[in-house]
Amino acid sequence: VQLVESGGGLAQPGGSLRLSCAASGFIFSWYGMSWYRQVLGKERELVASINNAGTSTTYADSVKGRFTISRDNAKSTGYLQMNSLKPEDTAVYYCHSLARWGQGTQVTVSS
Repeated sequence: VQLVESGGGLAQPGGSLRLSCAASGFIFSWYGMSWYRQVLGKERELVASINNAGTSTTYADSVKGRFTISRDNAKSTGYLQMNSLKPEDTAVYYCHSLARWGQGTQVTVSS
């Protein structure tokens, strides 16, 4: 079982990034997935979740209306589209599915 995130980087405030989470080693379409983020020295925070079929999503209040979680089960890949980024979105972002974590991808929002 492996989850590999990509797509992080540096963005300006108000900008956008799209994170991807490529899953392998299990039947991705059977399981929900989530995105979390963590700032050094703070607890990992749930950002967004999606069910296995992609028909139900939930978001943290801090990202509602700005972030969109989605998935492509044919590609065994999940996504997090992040728009209107703010400096406080700076964190390491992790995907989570089947009780496993990816290695994380750094997102930095700064001018």
